[in-house]
Order: sequence, then structure tokens, then C-alpha cells
Amino acid sequence: MGVLMQLCLGTVYAWSIFKKPMMASNGWGETQTQLAFMIYGAVFALAVAFGGTLVDRVGPRIIALLGGTLFSAGVFLGGLANQLQRIELLILAYGLVGGLGGGFGYVTPIATLIRWFPDKRGLVTGLAVMGYGLGAFIMGNIGPSLIMSLGIAKTFYLWGGISLVIITGSALALENPPGGWHQLIARPGGIPSPAAERCATFPEALSSGRFWILWTMLFLSITAGLGLISQLSPMAQDVMMRSPAGVMNEEQMKAIVLASGTIVAVAGLFNGLGRLAWAWFSDTIGRKAVFAIIFTSFVLGFAALAHVETIIIFAALTFYLLACYGGTMASMPALAADEFGHEHIGKIYGMIFTASGFGSMCGPYIFARVKELTGDFTYALYAESTLAAMGLVLVAVLKKAPKANRY
Repeated sequence: MGVLMQLCLGTVYAWSIFKKPMMASNGWGETQTQLAFMIYGAVFALAVAFGGTLVDRVGPRIIALLGGTLFSAGVFLGGLANQLQRIELLILAYGLVGGLGGGFGYVTPIATLIRWFPDKRGLVTGLAVMGYGLGAFIMGNIGPSLIMSLGIAKTFYLWGGISLVIITGSALALENPPGGWHQLIARPGGIPSPAAERCATFPEALSSGRFWILWTMLFLSITAGLGLISQLSPMAQDVMMRSPAGVMNEEQMKAIVLASGTIVAVAGLFNGLGRLAWAWFSDTIGRKAVFAIIFTSFVLGFAALAHVETIIIFAALTFYLLACYGGTMASMPALAADEFGHEHIGKIYGMIFTASGFGSMCGPYIFARVKELTGDFTYALYAESTLAAMGLVLVAVLKKAPKANRY
């Protein structure tokens, strides 16, 4: 049920396929249209933080139902905004209402599943958030055709209605494990969790330097990943439009649009599978080793992407980079639980996830603004490569920083 919820919520990662049609149909500008997605990301992050606290306090089912209702309402009203050609309604509905519901819905299964499977934190969070990444695969495949046949507004209406049914239906199955469950589950190697081990309280975690290292690592990863996701379809189209000689006709342009939608879809698949693969892998080699590999990949990959001239190489690089991005999203909840324990993980990870709000604003803004100022994305890609190098330094600091055995 957690995977199904995340599958619907993750369709927002296909935002880039809606962007150009909305701009063309309504006369909206690049940064203006991007603002709805940026605000969604910021509100989403704050809702994850607040929702994590509520899940710890009142349980997962109520928060999941609330999240599904708000998310679906935001998407549905986004369709109305396109029908009325009101950008302020799109920002309010999709960005504020949809982001609030998306955050509540996202954190609930993660916090719940970590409690049920303390011995397989990486695998189980990878499975849950894999669904979030795969949402873009589904929407990237069907979205361009739906927009061409139904129009943007009706596509939003359909999207909102289906999400309401699936998310609220799945939410009814969520519940926390019985008290003392964590001590009954054997850790790898058959060693039970010691009852004497005390988890960090929220104030203790917040005052720890390790908390802020995790926060900054997540911020840097999301800045890179969401910046790329927000412009993936236009970037793919730019690469394909540089290849043919002469002026392209309408049929060629239509084929390029559909091909860019396919790239968004397959990128969503890699985003989802990367979440499972990296998180599962982190159970074996350790979370910090996984983050070191991923940030190294970001440094090299974003710099290389600035020089790509063929669509095959562009697609391969973006698929790998988004698999890495998905890996950070799946591995971070498990890393937070490793560092601070499971008892208050909803509130602690929720606060770490506020980094997503800042990253959701910074990444898409960097890409959109650089595109407006220079006409391409080259310097935005260099900027993301530089930020990823900072993330690699933080991983090294985290490895060396001593961790207290008791809080």
C-alpha cells in the first residue's frame, strides 16, 4: 500500500512534460510557470516535517488520508487553473494545496515501514520510495498522449481523480506495529536489538552537528536532482533539435515532443529502481559509502552533461544521474535512523527533509534562470557539479566525526 501511495504522489516528477504545453497554451513565462513546481517542492518539504510529527503523534492512517485528499484536490484545481488560464490559481492549488498533501502522503509510509522493519531499513525505505520515482515513468509514458488528446486541463482532472481513489484506498491499510516490536526483531547476524539502547530525542538530534551534515547533504542532492528533473523534457528537446539540419516540420516537432516524454518516463523508471538498488546496497556496504559514490557520480556526471551533443548519451547520463538521485532519497531515512534511532524517526527525518524545500526552490530556479539569461543549461550544470563536490566533502566529514553511543 505504501508503494501504491508513492506511485501516485511521484507523478509530480513528470512536471516537465506539462511545462511547455502550459506555457504555449496560456502565454505564461519560463520562471513564472516554474514557480508552481518550486512552491510545490518547498511546501512538500515543510509538510513532510510537520506530517512526520503528526504520524508519531496520531498514527499513519489519518495523516495518509488527509494527504491523499489534499494532493488530489491540488492537482484537480491545477486543471481548473489551466482551464481559466490563471497562473496564480495554479501556484496556489498545485504548489500550496498539492504540496501540502504530497508531503503528508510521502512521509507516512516511510515512518511506518521503518518501524515495522528495523533490520532492513535500507531495503524497505527503498521499496517505498521506489514507487515515488516510478510515478514519473507512468506519467511520462501516458502524459504527452493525454495532453494531445484531452488537453491540459482534462489531463489534470483525470490525474487528480485517479490519485484520490488510489491514495485514500491505500491509506486505510497503514498502521503502526505493536509496542515493543523493535526489540523483538533480530538485526543482521541474529543479534537482537538491545533494550538498553536509547534513541535520540528530537531536541538531542537537532542539537547534533551530524544532523546538520545530513540536512546539507540532502539539500545538495535535491538541488541537483530536482533541477534536472524540472527541465528534463526541454533539455532533451534542445539536444534533439540541434541534430537535424534545416527547419523542422510539424511532424518532426511532434515526434521530438513524444520522444522527450519517453525520456522523462524512462528516467522515472531509473529514479525508482535507483531508490531500491542504492538503498538495498546500503544495507551491505553502508550508507556513507553509498553517498560517497553518488556525490562523486554527480560531480563527474553533471559536468559531462554540459558537453553532450547526442540524445543517446544525454539519455544514458540522465538515467544514471537520476538513479543516483533516487538513491539519496531512499538511503537518507535509513541513515537518519542509523544515526538517531527509530523511536522519533518521523519527526527527526521530517525535519531533515526540510532541506528538500530549499533544494526544490534552488535547483529548478538555477536551471530556469540560467536558461533565460544564457539560452542554454551549460552553466547550471557546472553549478550543480560544484555543489556536488561540497556534498562529497560533507560525507568525508561525517565518516570522521565521532558518534555518541548514548544520547
